Amino acid sequence: MGIPTEPIGSIPRPPALLAALTDHAAGRIADTELATAQDQAVADTITRLEHIGCPVLVDGEQSKPSFATYPITGLAGLAPDGAVIPFADGHTRQLPRLTTGPFRYGVHADTYLRAARRHTRLPLKQAVIAPSALSLLYPGDGIDDYPRKSFIDDLIAEAEADIRGCLDAGAHAVQLDFTEGRLSLKLDPSGGLLQDFVALNNQVLERFGAEERARIGVHTCPGGDQDSTHSLDVDYADLLPKLFALKAGNFYIQLASEPDPSRVLDVIATHAPPEARIFLGVTDPIDPRVETPEQVRDRVLEAARHLSADRLGTCDDCGFAPFADDTSTSREIAFAKIAARVEGTALASEALGL
Repeated sequence: MGIPTEPIGSIPRPPALLAALTDHAAGRIADTELATAQDQAVADTITRLEHIGCPVLVDGEQSKPSFATYPITGLAGLAPDGAVIPFADGHTRQLPRLTTGPFRYGVHADTYLRAARRHTRLPLKQAVIAPSALSLLYPGDGIDDYPRKSFIDDLIAEAEADIRGCLDAGAHAVQLDFTEGRLSLKLDPSGGLLQDFVALNNQVLERFGAEERARIGVHTCPGGDQDSTHSLDVDYADLLPKLFALKAGNFYIQLASEPDPSRVLDVIATHAPPEARIFLGVTDPIDPRVETPEQVRDRVLEAARHLSADRLGTCDDCGFAPFADDTSTSREIAFAKIAARVEGTALASEALGL
């Protein structure tokens, strides 16, 4: 059947949707008009992915405010002054701060999956935010009458429901976005924060059986927003051995933008669980140059010198526009890179006799 290939998630929004988001924020259009623009963008995204020949589709996160904050859409009990994520180019993103409990998701990801299903019969993948990222909503000085343990218990239950809802809705795969994993080593080089994140995520993953975990994966990258990253300078050799302790069946690993991919592949080959499938990034969303299918093929063939081909998959390094207002990469470039990934993966499969 060849080497499987999957998108990571987000795709730049079309101009009509960006305009609708601006008009909605300014009060010029109603919720229904924004929803119509979002649904049209989802339909266009899926149609274009089908035309490219993608075996597994995504909705491009056209209806998410961001890959990280969709669960808190519409929630009360939030203040704007939460954790700040700094990027290498100087810009920042800031999470809200939880001010009251109990914590509940305002939106679950199966909502997006079910909406996308109206537009295709092909396999659909759904990205969800890892609970470790949402744990950053809880303030360091605590919340009166809502201790951190109660918050974590609520978070674990909600994260399980988020994943399970997607599996029950027929998702081909569910991907936990864990970009904070690499960032945690920048914030805490001792690795203590990373260990806490892995332990928290495993408390959720352990609630699923082996067959379910075979459809659950974890994505790691150094962040990718407005053509910048937050943790590319963190050594993968410090992250990956701990990352592979996560009880998931698939790992989606940014690799195309790494300065020394061969070294990273050695680390993966040494530490990856033998039963896991490793999806390697073969296109770099931040680089405006579109990879050729031959470049993608050669990246896969290099990976096959480190890992057996039957364990390999390919993906994009990261999402192309994880925040709705990120216009640093054009929609056309994103689809061109995806096309190169699909064609290049097929060329590699042919070269390997798969």
